[in-house]
Amino acid sequence: MVLASLVVFVISLLIGALGIYIGARVVVNADDYTYAIVTALLGAIVWAIAGLFVGWIPLLGPLLVLIAYIAVINWRYPGGWIDAVAIALIAWLSILIVLYVLAILGITEFEAVGVPGV
Repeated sequence: MVLASLVVFVISLLIGALGIYIGARVVVNADDYTYAIVTALLGAIVWAIAGLFVGWIPLLGPLLVLIAYIAVINWRYPGGWIDAVAIALIAWLSILIVLYVLAILGITEFEAVGVPGV
């Protein structure tokens, strides 16, 4: 059971990192998938911690959690806040498409670690 959970986590992390990689490649021309994996992992950790502390606050909590996630991308990639938002948006859209296709094929469920809301 633990091994299966670990495998699902790793695969989900790799899919989430793919979204960040695509977003970073498009926005800031970054070309390092390993860097995207670390960013996805850090983003997931920050998302979980921020969600624990402020995510419960109506309306403001989810916004603060999202800002914390985007702050990780801003910290990890060049270009500032606007580029970080663009990377996150492209990551979300690309993972949405990838997971949709994989779910239709029956390969995976519709979720990924490292990209919130997917």
